[in-house]
Amino acid sequence: MSTELELEITRFLHKEAYFLDHRKYKEWLELLDDEIEYRMPLRETVEGVGVNDIASDSSFYEETKLSLTTRVNRLYTKSAWVENPATRQRHFISNIVVEPTENPNEFRVISYFLYKRSRGSTHVIEELFGERNDIIRKVHNDYKIVSRTIFPDQTVITTMNMSMFL
Repeated sequence: MSTELELEITRFLHKEAYFLDHRKYKEWLELLDDEIEYRMPLRETVEGVGVNDIASDSSFYEETKLSLTTRVNRLYTKSAWVENPATRQRHFISNIVVEPTENPNEFRVISYFLYKRSRGSTHVIEELFGERNDIIRKVHNDYKIVSRTIFPDQTVITTMNMSMFL
């Protein structure tokens, strides 16, 4: 794995965060492959060392490009009342690890995220944090997210809603 390739993918993820933080949702959608699998399974509290605490039978969401497009398009309408006034948000992406796959144009990318959001004039800061497991494909000098699984570290999501968490 070349340093140049790792830097390209890191920049790609930073560009994605910029699009989301600046409400460039249609541009964000262009970063996704048409066949994307986008999911966030539930984390459960399970006792025992080394026990898998990710639910296999339920999730916060399992999305496709079509369902994500519907969510994004709704944000541009008056029916997105939860975003009036608009939230202020930041996506922090770190600890990026890029690994090759059997396909020379696809890469397994693991990253940590910290999402912070404030709403209106309240002093409450909402946050969500965890790990993302992506498959990113290089297509004609562009990168596309083929799949993303988001593993929140929280078992109870304390944000008011998840409409803006993409």
